[in-house]
Amino acid sequence: QVQLVESGGGLVQAGGSLRLSCAASGSIFSINAMGWYRQAPGKQRELVAAITSGGSTNYADSVKGRFTISRDNAKNTVYLQMNSLKPEDTAVYYCNANLKTRDYYVMDYWGKGTLVTVSS
Repeated sequence: QVQLVESGGGLVQAGGSLRLSCAASGSIFSINAMGWYRQAPGKQRELVAAITSGGSTNYADSVKGRFTISRDNAKNTVYLQMNSLKPEDTAVYYCNANLKTRDYYVMDYWGKGTLVTVSS
C-alpha cells in the first residue's frame, strides 16, 4: 500500500559525492517526516539524517557538514546529498518515512535499502 523506493547508491572513491533519492508512493495522506538510516555489516542501524514536513533537520554527528538532507513535499521525495565521503560511510542506506495513510494510520515505512560503498 505504501512503498519507498531508494536510488542513487553506488561505489565511489573517498572524497567523492553521491546523491540518494527516496520517493514515497501509495496510499499516503500526509508525511510527517522522512529520513535516512544506514547499517554497516555487524553494526546497528543508525540515523543519518531526517527532515520533518516543516523543514526541521537532524544529522548524525559523523555526517554534519558533509551530508545535506532535503525534501520535495509535492513529490513525497527526500534526498541525501553526500559529499566528502569516507570509507566509514560504507553501509546500506535505508529510507524511512513516518506517514499517515489514507486510512489515517500513522506508521513508519522503510525502503529496501541502497548500498553505498566508499573506497579508500
